[in-house]
Amino acid sequence: MTETPGSPALLLASALQSASWTGVVLVLLAGLIGAVLAVRLRRPQLAWIGLGSTGAAFLLTAIAGVSAPPAHTVLVAVLAFALAVVGGGPVVLLTLDLATADARTGRHGGIMVAGASRPSTSGTPTAVGQPIEVLRGGTTIGVLERITTAGALMSGLPEGIAVVVAIKGVGRFSELASPEARERFIIGTLASLAWSAALGVLARLYLVG
Repeated sequence: MTETPGSPALLLASALQSASWTGVVLVLLAGLIGAVLAVRLRRPQLAWIGLGSTGAAFLLTAIAGVSAPPAHTVLVAVLAFALAVVGGGPVVLLTLDLATADARTGRHGGIMVAGASRPSTSGTPTAVGQPIEVLRGGTTIGVLERITTAGALMSGLPEGIAVVVAIKGVGRFSELASPEARERFIIGTLASLAWSAALGVLARLYLVG
């Protein structure tokens, strides 16, 4: 037996669906605020807020579906993209802290490893065993990586991710001589890609309805 329009069951279902869509917007906003605080306060532990918010957004989406009104669709897409870009930094740092707690951070966002005898970035020779900084500029590269990854998925062009990985791999190849650098590169890249891809997929689901 089908429910007649205006029946209590249909009204309740509609209210639950609308509340779930609003909930998606609110949890993404909370995650974005947590990400901004994590960046400003330099506390990667606050990335758990964004992780929890993203999980809640997917759960609420499973309840409500993705055929949201235009206003909700736009808000979800914008917030998901912003969280993918801003929140990725703290998530990557949190992941690296958990996986590579003994790595020494350099002045330019890289890590310090024992260098071989070769010219440093300043042009002066580096003695064997003298610490040098590798994987510099990781923060900026990570932001560009997440913008491209999330944008590619939101645009329905997932093959763009392969281009990002290829460019990053070629650009960093000469810095991956040490095990520490390789480990940090792989973990950081996977964490950044997974985070931005998840939110890019969420936004895409709403955009295609």
